[in-house]
Formats: sequence, structure tokens, C-alpha cells
Amino acid sequence: MNEPTPTPPTRKPVRMCVRCHRVTDEPVVVAEVHQNSGPGWNVYACPECAPYFPPVPDVLDLLRGMRRRYEGGAG
Repeated sequence: MNEPTPTPPTRKPVRMCVRCHRVTDEPVVVAEVHQNSGPGWNVYACPECAPYFPPVPDVLDLLRGMRRRYEGGAG
């Protein structure tokens, strides 16, 4: 009988909070930085500071709103 291969323990993500600059192992995405060329990146906060940031908008919703305004349509 084959024994299951043991999986290595997973490491929790560690990020620095953009507001208080503490290192946290429970990061919350509070912003997304997009680039015209090359990869963008995420901005993180600790769970205590995350409520101070507005929700991250969905980029597709923003584009739909811009298109409606450009075409003169209603929301």
C-alpha cells in the first residue's frame, strides 16, 4: 500500500501595513496599483488599519461607467 506523500507546511503571507508600517501575517488588500506596462502590485494593511481605507473598486465597473459617460448614456 502506498503511503501519502507528506505536504510541507505552508507559510502565511507576511506584508507591511501601508498605514502603521507594522508587519502582519494577516494582510488585507486595500488598493491595487495598475501599470500601463509591466505588472502592477497590491497595497496591504493590517486588519486594524484596513477599515480606514475605502473599498477597492472593481476596475470593470469603473470602465463601464466611463464608457456610459463617453457615449452619453444614463447610468
